[in-house]
Amino acid sequence: MNRSTDPTADLASQVLELKRREREALAELLDRHLGRDDQLLVQKTHMGSTEAFIGAVTLEWLDSRVRFASQLPLFQQKFDPNTDNVIRDAETIEEIQQRPLDWSRQAPLAQYLAVRKSHKFPAILVVLSHAWVDEPKAAEWDKQGYALKSASDFTALDNNETIGLLNVKDVAIFALDGQHRLMGVQGLMSLIKTGKLQPYNKTKKPVGHAITVEDLRKEYQIEPAYLQSLAKEKIGIEFIPAVAKGETYEEAQRRVRSIFVHVNLMAMKLSQGQLSLLNEDDGFSIVARKVAVTHPLLREESDRNPRVNWDSATVAAKSTVLTTLQALQDMSERYLGQKFLHWKPSDRGLIALRPEDEELEEGYRDFKTLFDYLATLPSYQRVENGTETYQLRRFSFEKGGGEGNLLFRPVGQVAVVQAIGSLVFNKGFSLDAIFEKLRKYDGAGGFSHIENPESLWYGVLYDPSKKRILISGRDLAARLIVYILGGIQEEFERRQLHRELVEARTIDDIVVGFNDTFVAPREVGLPPILS
Repeated sequence: MNRSTDPTADLASQVLELKRREREALAELLDRHLGRDDQLLVQKTHMGSTEAFIGAVTLEWLDSRVRFASQLPLFQQKFDPNTDNVIRDAETIEEIQQRPLDWSRQAPLAQYLAVRKSHKFPAILVVLSHAWVDEPKAAEWDKQGYALKSASDFTALDNNETIGLLNVKDVAIFALDGQHRLMGVQGLMSLIKTGKLQPYNKTKKPVGHAITVEDLRKEYQIEPAYLQSLAKEKIGIEFIPAVAKGETYEEAQRRVRSIFVHVNLMAMKLSQGQLSLLNEDDGFSIVARKVAVTHPLLREESDRNPRVNWDSATVAAKSTVLTTLQALQDMSERYLGQKFLHWKPSDRGLIALRPEDEELEEGYRDFKTLFDYLATLPSYQRVENGTETYQLRRFSFEKGGGEGNLLFRPVGQVAVVQAIGSLVFNKGFSLDAIFEKLRKYDGAGGFSHIENPESLWYGVLYDPSKKRILISGRDLAARLIVYILGGIQEEFERRQLHRELVEARTIDDIVVGFNDTFVAPREVGLPPILS
């Protein structure tokens, strides 16, 4: 059969040609409408009684068109222009539960967008409003105060009225969820436009020196042309109308307020442990996680209780865990941070990038080796032989009694590791020499019964007034460990350490000696150096 006269082939060709023309017509239609700044292609959605429109805008558009929720007309008389926050009082607190903007987050967020090639922000939820919304006598309200139309002007392009164009000409747009993301985008655009980014504190007071494009170029090899291209990147955006058709102004306020409250309630803040678990950029977190799941002292085994608390930053007195993921991250940072200085954020306010894989592997080996040595301490050997951690952690006066051993408190663990890191990486000590002394010290009870005045750690890591662990004494404890291991030779540094120890053991203006008597400050000497 001659193919050219085949009616089936001709029909197929016509169908394909029709589809091609339809695509071209649709592309021409979209190009015509999407090239305009006064309308956006969106998809209409419904959840419950809430109508919304989902689209995408450039970062440049977001910066120029979207404002903070605190700038809603509702708050114009209660708005602090210096911080972009609502002034909280009896009136505004009832209107919206607005969390204050934390301006210290702007510089890190802007840098995240600028220097991390895999950056991504979730969509921002915004309120779309017209001038008539806040005019009770406007023609868009009927005599009973009900809205005759929605604040959103949507033109459908399909029969189901789900795809169409949203009019954004002469409208006000306010971020309802994602205000700190908006803040970060604003910071990025400031960097692109002015060449610098000024860090702020929480209340928008300038702190430190401005971060410049040249700083980013030197630190991260980011070129100005690449920064300029970021302005055209697109982010998801979801619009809800400030007023829906048939609502009163008060009903609209309640609806918007309710959405704001619920999106913030649903976005539960992650704990420090959870942040450490998810962090794929911080080298210390990555190493800590790997050691937590691979080292015999820490990893989960079927025949024993878990050794690591993955969520909380604290360990209860009766807990069976040995430590927390947050403490492991702190240990990683205070140990490896003395070797890999560039893993930490720059003093100039620049964020740290993920280390190279080779360095991460080296850091893992170093940290794992440290835990190999820690596992040889008599206190940890007792745990391996069946003693429960809470028996060693609890103070003697707590229910059930215990040993009050600082090696089972996160703050004590961090102090010990911080001291070892200083000795190894700054003073050239070997782990063999350090742990030969620490095993003797631990075996003699040096880390135990810290609630007793005879202990070096009384007043340092134990607060005798409140009968609890003293977090603020961590750095002093670390320096004392460096000292007893022979790492402090300078007389001036020794005198300073002695003064701090005396101050720590001063309770209500009375100095407590190591013999549990009140003594003169000079009678509290530094402990002997371990041999």
